Parts: sequence; structure tokens; C-alpha cells
Amino acid sequence: MKTVLVLTDGKAGHENQSKAFARSLGCGFELCPVRFRSRFHKLASYALDRFGMRSPGLFRIEGGISGKNFAAVIGAGSGTFYAVKTLSRRLGLPAAAVLYPRGYSLRGFDCVMAPSFDNPRKASNVVEIPANLVAADEEFYDRGTAEFLKLHAPKKDAVAVIVGGPNRVSTMSAVWMRRELERIFAENGDVEYWVTTSRRTPGDVEEVVDSFPFDYKLIYSRDRFNPIPAFVRLAKRLYVTAESTGMLSEACTSGSAEVRALDNLAPGQSKFRRFLDTLRAGGYVDGDRKIDLSAQFGRARRLLGI
Repeated sequence: MKTVLVLTDGKAGHENQSKAFARSLGCGFELCPVRFRSRFHKLASYALDRFGMRSPGLFRIEGGISGKNFAAVIGAGSGTFYAVKTLSRRLGLPAAAVLYPRGYSLRGFDCVMAPSFDNPRKASNVVEIPANLVAADEEFYDRGTAEFLKLHAPKKDAVAVIVGGPNRVSTMSAVWMRRELERIFAENGDVEYWVTTSRRTPGDVEEVVDSFPFDYKLIYSRDRFNPIPAFVRLAKRLYVTAESTGMLSEACTSGSAEVRALDNLAPGQSKFRRFLDTLRAGGYVDGDRKIDLSAQFGRARRLLGI
């Protein structure tokens, strides 16, 4: 099996997407943390990149790189893009970016896996995808589902709810949550109801969730278990708060549940709204289609020569 070098900025959301990309290329991976030496060095990287200048002095490689023969260099997030270009040139390897490298030139990347909600520029090295890449594999879902079934044995079809929390383009109030849960219970009838909140869920919203007669309930502020693999694998219908782009990506890619978004996004255009609109237009949300990226991964392999 070929191995790729994954540069990571330490952010789980970025690192997991790079891992997912490596697996989807049919490759193993070696993680290598990188960090700009300062904010000034990061700002300088944008200017130098514009002129095709690659300076390894702008960043630190933490932990070193083994002597393996890598097939490519991959990175996700602005903390890695310049280092990907610099190291790929030094090592004579193809370079790949996961997420759109806004602020950096597309030159120097052999492949860019760019979600549609980032409004990527059309280019021969850009592979557009409708959602974030999902790092979880079948073994992850098998293990998580088995652990869940030790705690709860379903007796009927299940409707599951995944509750995130507010961010800069979304709100979440106790009143809104009560209204949404009343609607969910009213429109689904005689099924089991499951729910999980998250570390971002406000306390008053958790109180509302806790007051409903769920057959399985995880309140994050007091429980520590991850039922999401089982929700994705076992639920007939899955409701996800719309600000949770990673969770919506996972729900629309994996399992067989019909996915519904609980729309708590603020009015106006944002990448979260574009993301949700893209999923709805494709029938992945408020429909029963699942995202299949096999064609996009095939094109990525060709671009990288893997």
C-alpha cells in the first residue's frame, strides 16, 4: 500500500478530512504536525506564494519526517497549505489540498478537494465535492453500533436527533428546540425516538431535550458516550441541526437514514446556508439519496498519479 504524508495543524476537523482523503485514495498515511513560526510568518506566506516562492523558514515541522517513500503530500486548512506546497517541491511529490485554499494560488497544487459551499474557482486541478470528507470507516461504525446495542436494544424503527449548538451564523434557543421536538414527535408517529446533545448545546436547550420522552437519550453535560455511529447506521430518519456541517456530511454520506436538517441558521447568505442548499438540491437532505464520491476520488487519484 502506498503512503502519503499528511501535514496537520492539530485541528481535528482538518486532520480527519486529510485522513479520510488518504484512505479514499487507497493509501496509508503518516501524520506530521506543522506550525507557522508566528502570525507574521503566516501573513508573509500569502505574499511569497503569490510569486511562487517557497520558504521552509516560515514554518516548523514538529516531530520530523521519516525516510519513507511517500506518494504525495496532503494538508487541510490554512495552517498547512503553504507547507504542503513547500515540502512537495522539496521532496519532488504531488501536492493536494483538502478544502479550498483561499488566499493562496491554485498553482503548486496537483489536486484540490473543494466543498461546493466554499465557492471554489473552476480549474483543472479543482475537484468539487458537495460536503466535507468523512473520516469514519466501516470498522468505526461497527464498533460504535455494537457498543450502543449493549446499552439499548431497539424494539421499533428509530428516529434520531443530533443537537449541536449556536455559532456565529446560527442560533439555538430553548423555545426553538421545544417547537422542533414537538414537530418531530408529531410527524413520525409510532417509532422509537433517540437523541444526543453535544458539548456546544446550551444548558437551557439540554433541559428542554431532557423533558421529552425519548426512548434513548444522551445529555452531553452529564453523559460520556458517542451514540452517533449507531444513529447513522440504525436510524430510519435522522434529524441534525443545520450548523453541524461535519455531522450533516457524515449523515448524508453514511448509513441509510433519511436526513432532515433542523434549520437554525441566521438569515442571509453564508457558507453554512450554501452548504445546506447544496445538500437539499442534491436530494441528500429532505430526500433519501446518499453522497457517492467515487468519481471524484477517481479523478483525484489521476491528478496525483496514484
